[in-house]
Amino acid sequence: MQLIDPNHPAYRPLWARILIVAVCFGWALVEIITGDPFWAVLSGGAGVYAAYMLFWNYKPQSAETATPSPDDEEDTKDAE
Repeated sequence: MQLIDPNHPAYRPLWARILIVAVCFGWALVEIITGDPFWAVLSGGAGVYAAYMLFWNYKPQSAETATPSPDDEEDTKDAE
């Protein structure tokens, strides 16, 4: 079961992927400091999973294949 789709356009910017992972690990740190190990393990696990999916499995798409250009849309309309 895949919870994070690494090819989704929202994850294309590097800062977004770093922020997601940092927030998960930051929340795990907060939970450790406040003395709640259960939630620390859960949020740390979410951070590990997010890091794995967003950095290890992330395969950037080229700009040409990610979004069709307006010229391509016009060419397909002309062909019909």
